[in-house]
Amino acid sequence: MPLIAHNNLPTYQRLLKEGRVVIPPERAYQQDIRELHIGFLNMMPDAALEATERQFFRLVGESNKIAQFHIHPFTVETFERGDAAKAHIAAHYESWEQIQQDGLDALIVTGANEETNPYLDKEAFWAPLFEVLEWASHNVASTICSCLASHAAVQQLYGATPSMRGDKRWGVFEHRVLDRTHPLCRGMNTVFDAPHSRYSELSRAEFEAAGLKILVESEEAGVHVAVSPDGFRLICMQGHPEYDIHSLLKEYRREIGRYLDGERDNYPPILEKYFNKDVQKTLNDFQEQVISGQITSLETFPEAAIEADLDCTWRDSARAMIGNWIGAVYQVTNVDRKKQFMDGINPDDPFDWRAHS
Repeated sequence: MPLIAHNNLPTYQRLLKEGRVVIPPERAYQQDIRELHIGFLNMMPDAALEATERQFFRLVGESNKIAQFHIHPFTVETFERGDAAKAHIAAHYESWEQIQQDGLDALIVTGANEETNPYLDKEAFWAPLFEVLEWASHNVASTICSCLASHAAVQQLYGATPSMRGDKRWGVFEHRVLDRTHPLCRGMNTVFDAPHSRYSELSRAEFEAAGLKILVESEEAGVHVAVSPDGFRLICMQGHPEYDIHSLLKEYRREIGRYLDGERDNYPPILEKYFNKDVQKTLNDFQEQVISGQITSLETFPEAAIEADLDCTWRDSARAMIGNWIGAVYQVTNVDRKKQFMDGINPDDPFDWRAHS
């Protein structure tokens, strides 16, 4: 939680100049200590529906040990789901209509499965998501969009169309913070890793042409985090900071299965900077046996042995950024979750109050 500048100690002004969150007493008096209500729009297919829930819920829950969170999962009808997923949603998810009625302080929108659904230009798929994003832009203090959802948001709200890559951007990549004073990046490592897994992409030039500001970028993987011109109301993440240590391994295993089933022509390449040398040797041996016909199913895939040798190099930075996001939401959202901001907050510059504190 933020420091309160309850006296004229010079350190408070020094911390403010560094971009730290320090608020004056009059601003603190306007804040009611309460829970935050965060919407969670899950766009993932059935196989990843519950795993994605756990990943994001865990990330939010571990990012701040003081604030209390009510996370409201919901989805929209974009594709047909199986009976098990329908039952899970019916039992545990809220309706889009209920979300609008009750209001939210913040919103998280997951990515979707672009490998099996090349729907970037299909209006029928995007229309329900566009409706949510439009509502959120006027009713929610801040929205985080992950991977493909970030592309949909930029396309809908700023007119930039993502392009499809010839190969998959897949692996763990080093990133650098470009704006160290931005509230989302405050206190983070200036260099950190993040996973990527996508075919579609928006380049730095395309983000900037749309008016968005780049906060975090990789020389190899491109833009990771960009924010709307106001600096906060829309946060686009092309990577997957929510991923568990084994998430990319499970994706890799699935792609090998698709190769064995004839759904893809080429054997999936080794993921970049995710597998160590010992794991790479194990996987290369497995690949040779698959291609030679000695292995025809995934029954002998050494997943458990590989998982024991995996390293997670992105968890702390992911928690730090989400923690900063939650703290910033807390500073500007209204106590009435049907209202976007507290009184005195400029929607076009939500952090403007800090310049006058």
